[in-house]
This record gives sequence, C-alpha cells and structure tokens, in this order.
Amino acid sequence: MNLEFKKTLQARLPTQNGDFMLHYYQTNQDDKEHLALVKGNVAEQENVPVRVHSECLTGDIFGSRRCDCGEQLTRAMQFVETAGCGVVIYLRQEGRGIGLFDKLKAYNLQDNGLDTVDANLALGHLADEREYDVAAAILNDLNVHSVALLTNNPAKIDALTALGIDVVARLPLEIASNLDNVDYLKTKAVKMAHLFSEDYCES
Repeated sequence: MNLEFKKTLQARLPTQNGDFMLHYYQTNQDDKEHLALVKGNVAEQENVPVRVHSECLTGDIFGSRRCDCGEQLTRAMQFVETAGCGVVIYLRQEGRGIGLFDKLKAYNLQDNGLDTVDANLALGHLADEREYDVAAAILNDLNVHSVALLTNNPAKIDALTALGIDVVARLPLEIASNLDNVDYLKTKAVKMAHLFSEDYCES
C-alpha cells in the first residue's frame, strides 16, 4: 500500500524540556497518531538536529529502567531546545514495531534468560520491525533539507538515507547504564551494531 500522508493539526506545546510546536500526522497505513515536536524555523534548513523516536510507553511514560528510551527522548528534546532549532519525531511503533502486548511477553522471556533480540525472535518477530517511511514523509513535509541525526543506531541512518533523507551527521545519544538495562545495552552493541563509546555499557 502506497503511503498516503497528511498533517491535520498543529499546536503550541510548552514542556519542561522546552517549547515546541506539536504537529499531528495521520496516514492510511494505521490509525495511530504520529507526531513531530518542532523548534524554530526548520524549513529549507541544513544540518537540522533530528531525533526519530519510536514509542516506548514503559520508558517514555513510566520511566522504565529496562531500557534507555525515556531518557533518550528527554535528552533529545533538551538538545533541540538548546540548539534553538530542530525536530523530535515520535513514531507510534511500540516495542521496535512488535506492539506493547508482545513487548511485555518479551520482557518475561528476558527475565528467564533471553536477551532482547532472542526474545523477539522466540515470539516470531524480527529483532527490529520498525519502519521509517512516516518519519521521512514528516521531514519532507517540514521541508528539512538535511539532518544531523540524534541516534546510536546506524540502521536508522541507512533506512532514512534509503528513503531520500540527507543525513549529514550523527549525534550520539548515550544514556548512563544501570543494573536493569546494562545487558540490554550490551545486546544493542553486540547484536544490533549500535555505536557506543568503548566503556558505555559498563555498569
């Protein structure tokens, strides 16, 4: 199915991490609300700081220590606020695209010894099922010419580049590990090729 995409609304959103314009998008591929927090004038700009963040209810809302997602979202918003210009895209693809129910089942498998990749595979999923066509469409709608991507994930850079987004730089987004997520972060580095500093995953 070809992506049909539209922005239906935008509104001012002052937050504890900065003041943004919140853009609300819908597509013909799902019934979810995809969002973009925009700071400043990003149209026709180069090297715009951009975070493409996939929904993580447990981390973003409840502050789960099993992952680094919530802290990455906060840090990205703060970075864009400080820069005075940028975009934080919020894609509704929970659990690397497998949904909240199966993500919680994966948590139970992880508590029984599987890592985050093997847990997804055991449930019949790919290690990562996220897609970034909506993110690319949002950046095109905002008329961003090129981006500096806030990510540790080279696959995200490759996916956006394949969709026609000019990614001119990568900005690391490393969050201090804790006892609950250190193995999760090591799995990201070893099995998913995420780019971390040498001592990042030491607890």
